Amino acid sequence: MDQPVSTTTPIEWQTEPGLLDYQAGLAAMQARAAAIRAGTAAERIWLVEHPPLYTAGTSARETDLIAPGATPIFRTGRGGQWTYHGPGQRIAYVMLDLSRPHGIVPARDIRQFVAGLEAWLIETLARFGVKGETREGRVGIWVADPSTGREAKIAAIGVRVSRWVSYHGIALNVAPDLAAYDGIIPCGISAHGVTSLAALGIDAPMPAVDAALRSGFARIFGHAPSPLPPPPPPPPCGETSPAGAAPTQ
Repeated sequence: MDQPVSTTTPIEWQTEPGLLDYQAGLAAMQARAAAIRAGTAAERIWLVEHPPLYTAGTSARETDLIAPGATPIFRTGRGGQWTYHGPGQRIAYVMLDLSRPHGIVPARDIRQFVAGLEAWLIETLARFGVKGETREGRVGIWVADPSTGREAKIAAIGVRVSRWVSYHGIALNVAPDLAAYDGIIPCGISAHGVTSLAALGIDAPMPAVDAALRSGFARIFGHAPSPLPPPPPPPPCGETSPAGAAPTQ
């Protein structure tokens, strides 16, 4: 019989080698979330890369899948619309018990949890000298290309919360094939592009990105000196519910 896990048990960090099959990863996340909910497994941050694929969130529109080609498509229960996953993109699947507080993120507050994920990504990017920002009415984390001044999305957020346990998570573009985004309109936003650390001229080996993610997570979800700012109103491309999908991608 599984033994109960203490609420003081450290969050487990796991780095998956190679490219993780999406369906296998989803099944593993769901099983782990159920075990966390039952109190028989520790919370987990799972760092992965996937082979090239598109995923559709709960608000995905068919018209925003414009040229899928041979890229596999998966429909998922996370919040948001369409996004791309592939090699060179670091995904962090976040399986936390949100019925209790985590650092500056209070208990049972999905909007502040999403704000915490945004702050985590901004903190991570800052370690590479990149200023990541949020934008009202847009989702994800945005940067300005210094060579063009054009804003582009560098990271996506799409989570699901079921009975106060989260899964799915964040995706940071380190050095993926950005041409793959041409097959979709990410989160229905066509006026702005997509970028990566590599496209910004930053050489960031994945182990260095992982170290920055871990350090940034500790600052936001562990011990941090200041509270989060008030969260913005939910953007129009998602849904928020204690047992549903959070509104970002």
